[in-house]
Amino acid sequence: MGDDSSASYIHMVHHLIEECIIFNMSKEECMEALSKHANIKPVITSTVWKELEKENKEFFEAYEKRREEKAVQEGDKSTGSN
Repeated sequence: MGDDSSASYIHMVHHLIEECIIFNMSKEECMEALSKHANIKPVITSTVWKELEKENKEFFEAYEKRREEKAVQEGDKSTGSN
C-alpha cells in the first residue's frame, strides 16, 4: 500500500511541476513555490524535476533556452533598448 501512496505523491509533484513550467518558472522558483504553497520539500521537487529532465532531455534544453531568451528580451525592455 505504501508504494501506491508514494507513486501517487510523486505523480502529484510531477503535475505541480508541469504547472510551474506552464508559468515559465525555473527549477528554483518551482521548488520555492511548491514548498510555500503545497508544503512539498524542495529536495522532493528537485529530485522529481531531475528525473523529468532525464526522461525529457530535449524538452528541458529547449525550455531553458526559451527562458533565457525571454529573460534577455525582458531585460531589453526594462533598459529601453530594442
